[in-house]
Amino acid sequence: MAMTTSQNDVQVQQKEEGEEDDQSMTRSDSLICLSLIRGSGEDSLDGLMRPRCPLTPSLSPRKRTTSQSKTEPPLLRTNKRTIYTAGRPPWYNVTGTTFKEAFVIGLCGGSASGKTTVANKIIEALDVPWVVLLSMDSFYKVLSKEEQELAARNEYNFDHPDAFDFELLVTVLRKLKKGKSIKVPVYDFTTHNRRKEWKTVYGANVVIFEGILAFANKELLKLLDMKVFVDTDSDIRLVRRLKRDITDRGRDITGVIKQYNKFVKPAFEQYIEPTVQVADIVVPRGGENFVALDLIVQHVHSQLEKREITVRSALASAHQGQPLPKTLSLMESTPQVRGMHTIIRNKETSRDEFIFYSKRLMRLLIEHALSFLPLKPVSIETPQGTVYEGKRLSGKRITGVSILRAGETMEQALMAVCKDIRLGKILIQTNHDTGEPELHYLRLPKDLSEDYVILMDSTVSTGAAALMAVRVLLDHDVQEDRIFLLSLLMAEMGVHSVAYAFPKVRIITTAVDKNVNDEFHIIPGIGNFGDRYFGTDAPSDWYESDDGMDY
Repeated sequence: MAMTTSQNDVQVQQKEEGEEDDQSMTRSDSLICLSLIRGSGEDSLDGLMRPRCPLTPSLSPRKRTTSQSKTEPPLLRTNKRTIYTAGRPPWYNVTGTTFKEAFVIGLCGGSASGKTTVANKIIEALDVPWVVLLSMDSFYKVLSKEEQELAARNEYNFDHPDAFDFELLVTVLRKLKKGKSIKVPVYDFTTHNRRKEWKTVYGANVVIFEGILAFANKELLKLLDMKVFVDTDSDIRLVRRLKRDITDRGRDITGVIKQYNKFVKPAFEQYIEPTVQVADIVVPRGGENFVALDLIVQHVHSQLEKREITVRSALASAHQGQPLPKTLSLMESTPQVRGMHTIIRNKETSRDEFIFYSKRLMRLLIEHALSFLPLKPVSIETPQGTVYEGKRLSGKRITGVSILRAGETMEQALMAVCKDIRLGKILIQTNHDTGEPELHYLRLPKDLSEDYVILMDSTVSTGAAALMAVRVLLDHDVQEDRIFLLSLLMAEMGVHSVAYAFPKVRIITTAVDKNVNDEFHIIPGIGNFGDRYFGTDAPSDWYESDDGMDY
C-alpha cells in the first residue's frame, strides 16, 4: 500500500503484512519512508563557522563522557520523596511464565545523526511506564594496550563492527526482552575502557536500543520488533560530531576531522547506510520530524494493546475444589496460635494489642520457616574441649524481601532471628481501573542468585501480588526452590495460584481461610492489615499489595 499526503515534503510508503503490492519501493518491501525538507539552523556547517558561535559547552546537545543505558520509571521527584506515578502491569500469565515480552525498538543511523534525541522524544511521547534506553555505545570492546595507543592518536576505528562486543550485546538484549534483570557495561570515552561498575537494568515494557550498527548483526535484528533508521545529512552529522568530541570528550578539531575522514565516513558508507534496506521506518531530520515520531508512537501503542493480559480475574476462577498443595506448610494450630488469631482477627482489638500479637505470630512464623532451610553437618569444639556434632546453613546466605506496605511489618521479626540479614523491598499496588497488580518500585540487594530468599507479605488472597513478586525474584536469577513465601494468613485461592505457577516455591503460613468474596477479601479474614497495624485509613482509590484489603 502506498500513501502520499498533500504536502510536498512528506511521502509515506508502507506495505502491510501479507498484502500484495506491485508498486516498486525504493528501499525495501516493508519500508516506510518519511522524507521531509531539511531545515537550516545551528547544526548547519555555516553555523559552525560563524565567529559568534564558538565551540563552547553551551552549544553541545548533550554532555556525557560515558555510555548511556538507563531505565525510565514514571516518577515525580519532590524535595522530600519520590512519587511513582504509574506501575508495570503483569508481564506473565497465571502459570508464572513470561507471556508479554518487551517491545524492542531499534534505532540505527550514522554517528551524531540524532538517535538519542529521537529515542528521548519517543519515550516522552509514548507516555508508558517502564521504558529502558539501551545504547550500543555501552558495548565497545575493551581495548588492548596497543589499541589504546592507537585510540589516543585517533588511529583506532570505533565505527567498524569489530569494535563492538556483539556477543555480549545480543545476550543482554535477549534477556532484557524476556523481562530479566541485566547488567550493562559503562564505557568511558575519555579512557577508552569500561568502568568497573556495571549498571543494573530491569523492568522493561518497551526497550529502545540505539547505535550506529544496530542493524549490522543478524542475531540483533531478530530481537527488534520495530527498526527505525535516523537519516541525517552528512554535513549536519559532521558539525554535531565536532561539537561533541571537542567539548565533551576533550579532543582537538584536527584529530576529529582526521578520524571522520579516515574511519567515520567510510564506515557509514560501507556498514551503516546499506542497513537502511532492513528498516521499517526512515526518519529524516531526527527529533524534529514530528510526523515520523507520531507514526512510531501510534504503532507501539497498538502493539502494546495487543499484548495486554489479565491475571487477577483468571486466578479468581482457577483451582477451585483442588486439594492444598504439598509445598504448603501450615503451622500447627496450637492453643497459643489459635488464641493469637482470635485476638488479631477481632475487630474490637485495640491497635496496641493488634501489633503486639501480630509480632508474636510473625516471630513464630519466621522460626518455623527457618526449619525448612537445608543444613549441613558440622563439628565444633565446646569450651570443655569436647566435640559437638551440629548443623549449619547449607548455602551462601539468607535475604529477606518484603512486599510493601504490610509485608514490611515482618522485617523486624526476621532481623531478630537472622543476624545481619540483607533486606529488599517490592512495592506492588492494584490499578484502580483495571483491577490488576502493578509493580511500582523495587530495591533488591545485589547478587541474589545463590541466596535463600524469604518473601514476606502479611496476607495473601488471590495471590496476584505474590505471583508478581516471585516473578521479579526469578527475573533477578533467584532459584525457584530457594524462595520461601511467608504470610500470616492466606486464602486457599492464593495458595493454589502460587503453587500452580511456581511449584518449587515453599509456601508457609499460620492459617488458611477457605473463601474470598467478590471484592477479593479473605473471608473470615483479618481486615486491612496495613491500616490496622499502622493506624491509617487508606483512601478509597488506593490499594496495597496482596492485602491493602486482602488482595
